[in-house]
Amino acid sequence: MGRTTVALISDVHSNLEALQAVLAEAEGLDVYCLGDIVGYGASPNEVVRALIERRATCLLGNHDNAAISGDVKEFNPRAAMVAVWTAGKLTSESTSFLGSLPRDRSLVLEGTRMYLAHGSPEDTLWEYVSPETHSDLFDYYLEKVGADVIALGHTHVPFSWKGGRGRVFNPGSVGQPRDGDNRASYALLTLGSDGSEVEIRRVAYDIDGAAKRISAAGLPEYLAARLYSGR
Repeated sequence: MGRTTVALISDVHSNLEALQAVLAEAEGLDVYCLGDIVGYGASPNEVVRALIERRATCLLGNHDNAAISGDVKEFNPRAAMVAVWTAGKLTSESTSFLGSLPRDRSLVLEGTRMYLAHGSPEDTLWEYVSPETHSDLFDYYLEKVGADVIALGHTHVPFSWKGGRGRVFNPGSVGQPRDGDNRASYALLTLGSDGSEVEIRRVAYDIDGAAKRISAAGLPEYLAARLYSGR
């Protein structure tokens, strides 16, 4: 058994410029996307096409689900408006792709059992998980899903936790970071017989370009402005 490094991304949110920067840096690596491919940003079809072309393994996020189901009752007004706008822009290819995505996935890489979800093992679409609120549940999660490594998204804030039963981490958000660092966030996961390692990576991208697309699409200026603050 050797060592394998893969890229974990999440919460792209229709930000093509950020996704392109991350995929370029992770060139040659298999990519796993933890959901929220669309929403908030102005390039939903372009990001779907980029992930298809990269042959990324993707999961469904709550914004993806809203865009294809029309159910926005859990969203704030801005998020709901963009979900409706996104639904109206999706091509048949994009709709079919998003509709085919599972809500979670279990797999084995280099002998390591992995579990992937957007939210949590208890609520794959909506639960926000962070070490501050959930660390006492991480060993329980690992045992519940029979995994050595769990990767989750949704919060837009990266972390990596390691305990007695394994590792839980969040790669942060590619398209809309919310930890005060406006660079795109993703994670490199290295697996081997000696265990797992997670490296959170930050990548500068063309924020001006992404913000201008949002403005040109007539979407809320707030969504463009927050790309600069990383909040």
